Amino acid sequence: MAQAGDRRGVVFAVVVIILAAVGIYLTMMKPSSGEQTTAPPPASRTTSEAPAATAAPSPSKPLATASAAPFDVYAYLPMTKQQLAAAADLAERFTAAYGTFRFDEDPAAYASRVKVFTTGDLGDALTRSITSPGTVQQNRDDQVVSKATAKMKEIRQVDKTSVVFVVVGTQQITAKSGSSTKAEEYAVTLTQMGSDWRVFDLQLAKEGQDGDPAG
Repeated sequence: MAQAGDRRGVVFAVVVIILAAVGIYLTMMKPSSGEQTTAPPPASRTTSEAPAATAAPSPSKPLATASAAPFDVYAYLPMTKQQLAAAADLAERFTAAYGTFRFDEDPAAYASRVKVFTTGDLGDALTRSITSPGTVQQNRDDQVVSKATAKMKEIRQVDKTSVVFVVVGTQQITAKSGSSTKAEEYAVTLTQMGSDWRVFDLQLAKEGQDGDPAG
């Protein structure tokens, strides 16, 4: 019986040695040239990076704000309030006179009414236009009667001795060809003559004016 036990011990020892040798062999083996080891693919990004949040600009306070202190604009103009009001009144009366006429009146009388408000040069130019034979005959043929009113719209420019107003002239016109209402904006330049004013220039407002008769 002792010999049988010894043989089993020897067999067990041999098996252990063989297993250890196999383990060492497997550990020392290198992968063949055809085998490749690959790293696991990176995890896919399921969400895109959100842009950095920017704060909405806060409304800024206006740099120019109304003041509770009294502000007299006329103190900063090169003329007094009374002078400016007188010039504006004359500009309105001139524009109304310029748009008021009848086919059966003497053209010279119409021109004289207008010249009262103007400088000599402008008065002469308007007289030539008003009394031109073509204009006079056209008004007579159509029996034109025009009644005009005028209203100040704005001050375009103010200088030491001149001012440019934009005046709206409205004509109510009756004629053989029919009745109509015509509204036109005029740039009316006035120049100071002593303590009085005269109309120096008249143009359609859209054409503009320099406004300085001395320039």
